Amino acid sequence: MANQASFSLHGIAPYKEKKGEEYMNIKQREHFTALLQAWKKELMEEVDRTVSHMRDEASNFPDPADRATQEEEFSLELRTRDRERKLIKKIESTLDLIEADDYGYCETCGVDIGIRRLEARPTATLCIDCKTLDEIKERQMA
Repeated sequence: MANQASFSLHGIAPYKEKKGEEYMNIKQREHFTALLQAWKKELMEEVDRTVSHMRDEASNFPDPADRATQEEEFSLELRTRDRERKLIKKIESTLDLIEADDYGYCETCGVDIGIRRLEARPTATLCIDCKTLDEIKERQMA
């Protein structure tokens, strides 16, 4: 198992909570802002790489099988980029929450989401209890 000190997400070391410190203080907000901005930057760079790759690799293969393979690869890449585009929007809305001092609190019940949960999923908007209930409801509706 990796030592917590050596683990980093998007090049940002995890926040070390200090006993008795106020939840979502300025240092914590700065930490999550840096984390989210680094993540967004990585995603944007990946989008740029995809555009370049598709431009460079775009060929009109005479063989229908080769053309179909390339189209399938491009389709898969575009679906991945679409998911990343949605994630970028979620990151941007999370950065807005930090700016408004609303970050780190459950949007359903208002309790602290918790630093450890936010380290694992920086865009989380629900505490673990509300997320669990949400997933149970989702399964029942399916």
